[in-house]
Amino acid sequence: MKILDRHILGEWLKILGLVLTATIGLLLMQEMYDDFRDLLDAGAGAVDILVYYAVRMPSFLTVVLPLALLISLLYSLGQLHRNNEFTAMRAAGLSLFRLTRGIWVIGVLCCGLMWLFNSRVVPWSVEESRRIKDSLEFRHQARTDGIEHAGLVTSVSFDNRAEGRLWYINRYNRFAGRAYGVTVSVLDAQRRETTRYLAREAEYRPATRTWTFRDGCEVRFDVETGETVRPITFVERTFADFHEDPQLMLLIDRNPIDLSFRELKRLIDYLTIEGNPKVTKYAMRYYSLIADTLGCLIVIGIAIPFAVSGVRVSPVVGVSKSIGLFFAYYLLVSLANMIGGRELLTPQIAVWLPNLVMVGVAGWFFARMR
Repeated sequence: MKILDRHILGEWLKILGLVLTATIGLLLMQEMYDDFRDLLDAGAGAVDILVYYAVRMPSFLTVVLPLALLISLLYSLGQLHRNNEFTAMRAAGLSLFRLTRGIWVIGVLCCGLMWLFNSRVVPWSVEESRRIKDSLEFRHQARTDGIEHAGLVTSVSFDNRAEGRLWYINRYNRFAGRAYGVTVSVLDAQRRETTRYLAREAEYRPATRTWTFRDGCEVRFDVETGETVRPITFVERTFADFHEDPQLMLLIDRNPIDLSFRELKRLIDYLTIEGNPKVTKYAMRYYSLIADTLGCLIVIGIAIPFAVSGVRVSPVVGVSKSIGLFFAYYLLVSLANMIGGRELLTPQIAVWLPNLVMVGVAGWFFARMR
């Protein structure tokens, strides 16, 4: 890099580091306000709390990075502009893109970082922090209510339309991996019940992806009349073709924002096959995580033209316009989410449209500064 590039990047990256630290700290305080009491009620110790928030922190970066880029660019480039450094550089015949090319390179790297975090790091952070919190709650419930009542989820239903099985579980223990009061109806192509399996207890084995039913009964039906053909009782039976994952069953009806990238993909695949209209809200969240990778470049395109606007223009005006466009971007995103949620547009178009509009706006302002 040239000395000029190192100077501009050095001024910017120092401010970016400070802003990132401050905004992540604020988000951490908000997270502590939401979860700290729950962790204490679950009997978490100091080490448990530190580990939990250390695991949670990587998921904050994708939230604060675009805002941190905007604030740091407005401040650092505004300082260079107020000191007439940009005026001197432009008078030397250097274009705006030549002066800010290092910033654009960092912006592209930030987009790659956003994609890496959204696809790899954040899913791990969300799932692992949830596992830690669930483990603490299980330990607390086991001490107070007894281990057999800890981690119970009631009334779990699951419709596997692809393979024609309808599940209902009265109670499921998340930590023991056991279901109690299980009913599985096997359906034909016309959704008529042909066989029903009932069991007092069932266990899912992840290694083999099979279910083992205990103390159960198999009931077969005449599909034309609906009458019982013959019941068969059994002590224990393993079903090699029953591979429904209980973890997927428990994801149904969770808030999309609480799910990781991988979990969203699993739900979308399942709900699409089922033809469930709930797939839209999960698809909106999934595709928005992909589209958000452009956010860094959009913010840079918005910030640079207003931070280095002409000497006759007050810096406050440029900053105000830039922040206004930033909030307009998020208003567009909210509007597109509402339209996509009502299925007026497909989720892919709804999440990409605001980003493409703002790319055009940022490109237009940047072209005017050449």
